[in-house]
Amino acid sequence: MYKVGLTGGIGSGKSKVAEFLCDRGVAIYDSDSRAKELMASNEALRDALIAEFGQECYTAEGLNRAWLAQRVFNNEAELAKLNAIVHPAVMRDFAEWAEAQEGNYVVLESAILLEAGLESHVDVVVAVMAPKELRLERAMLRDGALREQIEERMRNQMSDEERTDRAKYAIVNIDLEELEEDVEQLHRRLCYDSKPHDNRDIE
Repeated sequence: MYKVGLTGGIGSGKSKVAEFLCDRGVAIYDSDSRAKELMASNEALRDALIAEFGQECYTAEGLNRAWLAQRVFNNEAELAKLNAIVHPAVMRDFAEWAEAQEGNYVVLESAILLEAGLESHVDVVVAVMAPKELRLERAMLRDGALREQIEERMRNQMSDEERTDRAKYAIVNIDLEELEEDVEQLHRRLCYDSKPHDNRDIE
């Protein structure tokens, strides 16, 4: 199965791109929500987290998300330990999921696809971009957060320039009508890419 990595910074609207692709019958793997599900339900992952961070990771109700988030907040070493446990589990789950899907290709949606080095698990990367001010407005409206909070999160993310330098395709999300047209073109391109071609077919 041909695998497409879809990424973008906060407020870029990559989830809207994923939604438009889903409308076209493409299977989407939301790595963020799936990681949360696995941390809550996967016994091997649970044991690994407890071994690394302690029993406080879980309560009788399940994953102690707030405690774990506080543990790794602004602590690069602890965050690296968490990612080293969670990311491989998520990528194994993604690989199994992908092989069970139908269609020309599947999409791995991840905000930190490039930062986490997960591009090695996909065949091609698509980056979603938008002007900074528009990203700020979207994120503040979506999260009910202050401008300064969103700006801080942006500073901790890869820049759009670096993200697009490392992606094969980039798509700009400003106007929804134009975005859907661009997604349609992207979808056709990815369908083409996903099929084997001899040298005569390569553009």
